[in-house]
Amino acid sequence: MRSRARGNGPADPADDRVSCVREDVRGGATVARRRALPAAALAVLALALGACSTPTVGSAPGAPVAKPTPSPTTPAPSPTPEPELWPLTGVVVESDGADRPALSVKIENSAPARPQSGLEDADIVWEEMVEGGITRFNAAYHSTVPEALGPVRSIRPMDAAISGPLGGLLAFSGGVQPYIQKARDAGLQILTEDGGHAGFYRVSTRRAPHNLYGDGAELLAQADGSHKKPPAQQFAYAADSASASAVVGGRPAAGIDIRFPSTNPGWTWQADGDAGRGWGPGVWLRDEAGATQHAADGDPIVATNVVVLRVEVVITEARDVAGNRVPETILSGAGAAQVATGGHVVEATWSKAGDLKPLVLTGKDGKPVQLAPGSTWIELVPTSGGSVTVG
Repeated sequence: MRSRARGNGPADPADDRVSCVREDVRGGATVARRRALPAAALAVLALALGACSTPTVGSAPGAPVAKPTPSPTTPAPSPTPEPELWPLTGVVVESDGADRPALSVKIENSAPARPQSGLEDADIVWEEMVEGGITRFNAAYHSTVPEALGPVRSIRPMDAAISGPLGGLLAFSGGVQPYIQKARDAGLQILTEDGGHAGFYRVSTRRAPHNLYGDGAELLAQADGSHKKPPAQQFAYAADSASASAVVGGRPAAGIDIRFPSTNPGWTWQADGDAGRGWGPGVWLRDEAGATQHAADGDPIVATNVVVLRVEVVITEARDVAGNRVPETILSGAGAAQVATGGHVVEATWSKAGDLKPLVLTGKDGKPVQLAPGSTWIELVPTSGGSVTVG
């Protein structure tokens, strides 16, 4: 016999599949014929098999089939965080101390005060004109704080505007009360030898008043609860010297000659020079009247950036201990500037909105001038009685 009675022997799985197809198409169950199906029928069979999938256990007949759970997607990688920079140099922080406050110190620059201690370690140094047409320094320390700083001298009226944007501490020997109060009003914590603060000492190798020095760590240790914050970033910095505004858009320069009424500092570009602080080759070498200026430890005084500001200087009614009338540099408003970096100089404009506002350097294109990471010296050259020559 060619056919079996239904229910005798093992069932052929194809019978159920074909039966399912016919059930869907014709609406009733029939017995499948045992014969080969054409290719077209196989295609229909494949589609029907999908429709006849076994329902999920526990689901009601006719209930929608649950969609498969999608595989989790790989989250996008987080952006690389920007490196932390020392706010007064633009150099990447690789050591402790970035959370400490800035320390500004008044340092003498008369002939008996040379060679000075600590100038080579300053992040930012301002050179300001004082009585007699000579200069004095306001040096700011943050990334490096040396043990010996000095000779330390007295405050001047423009020091509030110089140090005010940094916050922190201002150390000096003493001074007239209006200038001290002006610095306090700018939010600075005042440390003076005259006030009996710790951290000051005198050396026996020099005569007074050129023998007063400060210990950086001891001075900083006196910061009170309102003066422990690190300073804000003062300038815009490029990623490296080659990207600095002066190098990109300035003209080559071998040196800068600066004249105050009674002193003549200068800067010479040294392409292979090194500041010794991991900032790479290339520095501006400082001189006094053509003679290289050295620190007390023998290192030459160098800078990564030299910023020259043309400023108005007025003579006040105040007098120093010798009876000389005290000049004041006006550090508000705007004026002409030159920025030297990487053996190049670019013309710029400086502006400052007040004692607590930072100095802003703007290029001829209206964009902020970007300095190279490293130390910066700022020359406050009077428009009357001073001159600047770039060679």
